[in-house]
Amino acid sequence: MRLFLASGNAHKVAEFQELVRSSGLPVEIVSARAAGGMPPVEEDTGTFAGNATKKALALLERVPAPAWVLADDSGLCVDALHGDPGVESAYYAGPAGDPAANLRKLIEQMRPFPPAQRGASFHCVLVLAGSGFPPRRFTGVCRGHLRETPAGGSGFGYDPLFIPEGESRTFAEMPESEKNRISHRARAWQALDLHLRTLLPAQSSLPAP
Repeated sequence: MRLFLASGNAHKVAEFQELVRSSGLPVEIVSARAAGGMPPVEEDTGTFAGNATKKALALLERVPAPAWVLADDSGLCVDALHGDPGVESAYYAGPAGDPAANLRKLIEQMRPFPPAQRGASFHCVLVLAGSGFPPRRFTGVCRGHLRETPAGGSGFGYDPLFIPEGESRTFAEMPESEKNRISHRARAWQALDLHLRTLLPAQSSLPAP
């Protein structure tokens, strides 16, 4: 089974490929580039689920039928900032979508807050869409708190600031394989994994790869 990933983010493609490898599912993650690239999508729904659904349906119109598309929308919600940057996580510092600028802005925004007020959570919504099948949504959340300064050289986005609950290291300080066991995206994938396992044995229920 091939899943076209509705994203041009190479880090996400690699992360999903690792999640599939770890799960052992007979699934291949294919970049949107294989279908001519991700079409422009205005992420204006105000929710992770709404944005992910728009991206999935937009790419579904471009991929060869029959096909499956997997889209995600994810972001960091900071308690002290009333949920910001939230759905605007990728564009927090402006429309250029510069991860380094986003990180710098968050550091500045959080500077007044002491450790006890630095709670945050990463959210992910995955949407699976296929020709003739209604979109299905799968959600994952990872709670934690933010450091005052970045640490670690792995990961991407806000990973150098975020320490998940029960850990002393940021996502960016963890090996990818370890992060992929506890991250918001991993938890959403676990829900999707269960759904796929109910479908894969009945090959007649799925479009051909």
